[in-house]
Amino acid sequence: MTSSLLGMVCPSCRVALVMSERQGIEIDYCPQCRGVWLDRGELDKIIERSGRDTSPAPQPQPAAFSPPPRGRDRDDDYSRSHGHRYPKRKKSFFEELFD
Repeated sequence: MTSSLLGMVCPSCRVALVMSERQGIEIDYCPQCRGVWLDRGELDKIIERSGRDTSPAPQPQPAAFSPPPRGRDRDDDYSRSHGHRYPKRKKSFFEELFD
């Protein structure tokens, strides 16, 4: 059942809880204090799914040769100052859950 049908309120601040569904799991949260409440079994589902998502990434194979070092380009400073230094990593289940 959803929290809106039951009229559930946050035990901390007495505000109506909002239901959100993330990856098939219904999560009740308070929009004011950001508290999260789970129904029975939902925490187990989250733990189970997060265990599957945290498999170690395969190690990159070393190159057979290394390219010659390149000189400094004008755009080196630009890319560093605009956050293009590292590739964006995949969000974990918990990060995506509370996003």
